[in-house]
Amino acid sequence: MSNSSSITQFLLLPFTDTRELQLLHFWLFLGIYLAALLGNGLIITTIAWDQHLHTPMYFFLLNLALLDMGCISTTLPKSMANSLSDSRAISYLGCATQLFLFLFLITAEFCLLTIMSYDRYVAICKPLHYGTLLGSRACVHMAAAAWATGFLHALLHTANTFSLPLCKGNALGQFFCEMPQILKLSCSHSYLRELGLILVSACLTFGCFVFIVVSYVQILRAVLRIPSEQGRHKAFSTCLPHLAVVSLFVSTGMFANLKPPSISSPSLDLVVSVLYSSVPPAVNPLIYSMRNQELKDALWKLMT
Repeated sequence: MSNSSSITQFLLLPFTDTRELQLLHFWLFLGIYLAALLGNGLIITTIAWDQHLHTPMYFFLLNLALLDMGCISTTLPKSMANSLSDSRAISYLGCATQLFLFLFLITAEFCLLTIMSYDRYVAICKPLHYGTLLGSRACVHMAAAAWATGFLHALLHTANTFSLPLCKGNALGQFFCEMPQILKLSCSHSYLRELGLILVSACLTFGCFVFIVVSYVQILRAVLRIPSEQGRHKAFSTCLPHLAVVSLFVSTGMFANLKPPSISSPSLDLVVSVLYSSVPPAVNPLIYSMRNQELKDALWKLMT
């Protein structure tokens, strides 16, 4: 019987054992990774360069792009390196670092999406108070709160997860170090403490989700009352991208973590984990750039 002190590395779940398919997986992930870096990098550069985009909405979008780049950089490079070298190993410290960074960035992103829904609510429903409620200092404080919440959440879960004795081997059923997979290796009743933390996190996540839904119900009611068709179109063009990003993020994340065990399988778990950890960071820039005319115009000016 081994415990966490004797484990020096973990074994990640490979996508395939066939060498040709491993290389195909490498090139597929490389394409997704480069698309995410390019798209989010262009958004960050455009917003930083264009003075007209120095508004609360684009400030939060810049933070979202930073989080997306960090999130996809936490999981994909290691998986690509393992496919290229025909390996499954990740060091104990590397696994702890990957888990911490992933939890940190994914939590901060969800908090930021909640803040962005509040930004759109104030802009559409209380436009006269927008400058007061979302001044530059308030925006910085809210963004900092999102990053700090992600950091504390990740620190608590990572410290608690890796303090548990692990005696069920070192093979993880995922292509990156995911907390539920590490907990499956524990043989201690102390994992109930971690389950308590997960329950608290779930309640906070549900609270944020309810806040987002209520905000968009109010936004939809306000938009439908706008008499001008052009005004409605402008309101929808700024709100629909954010709503699409939230829907993609929440639906894939909830399915990954709440799917019933009866339909769970290694191949399905791999596909779902890719959907919620890798696809949103690559697709988010496309969603925002397609629906947001101001961002498209600024990006075109930057490129030309």
